[in-house]
Amino acid sequence: MKTRRVIHVPVLARVEGEGGLYIRVQGGRVMDVKLNIYEPPRFFEAFLRGRSWQEAPDIVARICGICPIAYQMSCVQAMEQIFGLTVDPMVRLLRRLIYCGEWIESHTLHVGMLHAPDFLGYDDSLAMAKDHPQFVQDVLALKKTGNDLMGLLGGREIHPVSLCVGGFYRAPTRRQLQAMVGPLERARDLALRLLRRVAAFDFPDFNLDYEFVALSHPSEYAITEGRIVSNRGLNIPVTAYEDHFIEQHVAHSNALHSIRRQGGSYLVGPLARFNLNFAQLGEELSKLAQECGVSPPCRNPFRSIIVRMLETLFACEEALRLIACYEPPERPCVDVTPRAGIGTACTEAPRGLIYHRYQVDENGNILAAKIVPPTSQNQKQIEEDLRRVVDGMIDKSEAEITWRSEQAVRNYDPCISCATHFLKLHLERS
Repeated sequence: MKTRRVIHVPVLARVEGEGGLYIRVQGGRVMDVKLNIYEPPRFFEAFLRGRSWQEAPDIVARICGICPIAYQMSCVQAMEQIFGLTVDPMVRLLRRLIYCGEWIESHTLHVGMLHAPDFLGYDDSLAMAKDHPQFVQDVLALKKTGNDLMGLLGGREIHPVSLCVGGFYRAPTRRQLQAMVGPLERARDLALRLLRRVAAFDFPDFNLDYEFVALSHPSEYAITEGRIVSNRGLNIPVTAYEDHFIEQHVAHSNALHSIRRQGGSYLVGPLARFNLNFAQLGEELSKLAQECGVSPPCRNPFRSIIVRMLETLFACEEALRLIACYEPPERPCVDVTPRAGIGTACTEAPRGLIYHRYQVDENGNILAAKIVPPTSQNQKQIEEDLRRVVDGMIDKSEAEITWRSEQAVRNYDPCISCATHFLKLHLERS
């Protein structure tokens, strides 16, 4: 006797963008899993063609309101490679600093408002706030500090306007940055409190043998630059990215799937950075991570919420360190002389590795652009996670399967809109 069961979730809250999930179970086994990204493509790469190099940073910032710095930073660094530019060390410091602001606000938003309700048993953050008001207040205060840091350095916190090819349109004074010390010290305390709180959540026993991929830098926890490495021996310059990774069209998604050229999925994001760059966190944070139940190799994606909060604490401490070292550069931006060429860059967005490639003509007009966001790189791995999750819950109720599946997707903090260049759940049993 065959039975068919269908689960349909019309709208998934607590992810950015729109998509669906199709699962087919037959004979007690998961036969098919599809993460259906039906949000229309946004064609940002096409928008960039024919535009000047000067316009590109402001255009790519519009790809995401949560992590615009990731897009801007990768863009300007790719252009600087084409034009042969080297920025002032203090400009590099400011870039890392504004990126810390983005990590703080983005990680905190995800941990506190989007993912924590799954662990605490609530449908949304508003319901959670009634029973955990202090938790939500801490989250909002911490996120505000990240936004304020982005606003100070970027001119505004959403789609900042001060980053440019060659540096910044203006650089802050020491006094302006010193004004952030007090808020960042308080943010550091909040981040530590929230870290201990999320470390006490109940985590399912779920571990997979991932290929972790992230930037790695010899002297710092990689954010704005580094080589691309993995736990399976990959160690390449950013210029070789497309020799090792490809994008594929799949029929059920408006977003491309990235895979390794030799085949297979891979994982980018906080869990990958943590496992590959643990030594760069420093002795105190490394010890704290172990106290909170995470240490390399950590292969449980549900524990990524702990790692995100650990990275938030790191970003607060790193921001304070950078401010203490800051001296205003003599010039916030170097002169730019356009020339024809191809440039590539990778940075670490909150959600993981982001890749940009541009080809420009002798006047600096863009002939071609390629942008590979983190969610595109994680999509195939998300499907594989879901297959394993559901495979272990075949006999559970549809409500339980739906809840755990949504939680598993949110482990990745997916940005669906970025990837379309959730969650409607359709579960079919036979």
